[in-house]
Amino acid sequence: MNFKQLSVIALSLTLCGQGQAFAKKKKTIEPEGFKFTSVVDVPTTEVRNQESTGTCWAFATTSFIETELIRLGAGNIDLSEMFTVRHAYSQKALRYFRLHGKGNYSEGGQAHDVLNVVKEFGFLPETAYSGNQYQSDYHIHQEMVKSTKAMLDQIVTNPNKTITPVWEKSVNGVLDTYMGAAPEKFESNGQAISPVEYMKNTGFNPNEYIELTSYSHHPFYKKMNLEIPDNWSDDLYYNLPIDELMSVMDNALTNGYSVCWDGDVSEKGFSHRNGVAILPEANVKEMTNSEIEKWDAMSAKEKKASLYKFNKPGTEQKVDQALRQSTFNNYQTTDDHLMHLTGIVKDQNGTRYYKTKNSWAKNSNKMGGYLNMSESYVRLKTVAIMVHKDAIPAELKTKLGL
Repeated sequence: MNFKQLSVIALSLTLCGQGQAFAKKKKTIEPEGFKFTSVVDVPTTEVRNQESTGTCWAFATTSFIETELIRLGAGNIDLSEMFTVRHAYSQKALRYFRLHGKGNYSEGGQAHDVLNVVKEFGFLPETAYSGNQYQSDYHIHQEMVKSTKAMLDQIVTNPNKTITPVWEKSVNGVLDTYMGAAPEKFESNGQAISPVEYMKNTGFNPNEYIELTSYSHHPFYKKMNLEIPDNWSDDLYYNLPIDELMSVMDNALTNGYSVCWDGDVSEKGFSHRNGVAILPEANVKEMTNSEIEKWDAMSAKEKKASLYKFNKPGTEQKVDQALRQSTFNNYQTTDDHLMHLTGIVKDQNGTRYYKTKNSWAKNSNKMGGYLNMSESYVRLKTVAIMVHKDAIPAELKTKLGL
């Protein structure tokens, strides 16, 4: 959720910033002109709705954990995203204070933010903590975040010439007013249990998961600090060449593991409404002479409009490491949104796509809240992923020292 320009700031409110709070239900069908065949489909939970919050990171990673619980045999459990969010805001506020207001205090985050909370505090079902105390039918965090950030910005100026010991309590008091205090115990099967105990009972081990990325400004096969604003905690990612990062995703999905995905969705080729994300290019070699003449006569705007009709699959751009690095360096690829990869499909031309579970509600498009991102789009626009260690091919685990 990196707001690179004014237009993207506005767009972000419909990307990681907001889901669909109000929409009518529609029948789930494929986008017109695209015919998809399932190759791999990992069992997962229902599509949720982040509503008017920038908590895509919590929804995507919670969906990822819920899917792991299914794989582990713990069943289909609806976990509370806001339990994680509530703890993460406290951690984020403390770090912002430690950095004298020079860090990032916003609604955005990364997959590891969820795992970091889970390691310390565990998790619990949605029924045990809603995270909504502000008399609204849906989640909305803008007022809460702006209020607490304003407090923090005053506190770090040290107006009393010495920081009082109650500043943290005051900020957490505001967070609790909006979201409610995160419970230390809750009732499960008639017994009081802590979220950590509940997590352990499911068999989930948060230490079994790692994040990976692919950028050449750091050495490959080493850990790196990914320089994106929402990596506010400065967590480390394993760095792989893009071909190998793609092989991790493919190996994970074909072996029953899902993938938590972070990437750029501000591109013209990303259309949640149409249920696809594509990276098209004109295939002049296969055009007839009359088609070439027509193409050459088009303006740049007309050519772009022709490529992005979303009415049928076409030729996709080829993406290499250099192109990835270039778009990262010039801010054409930024950390916008986290989603959850749960399968692989092919279109009628044989082009591969990754079945992607979004958090903008089931009725947000004709695909039941899912979309299919083309392999080329994923190669270029992936910022980072999270997977189980065992989802990584053996030879890559050796290279990474896992």
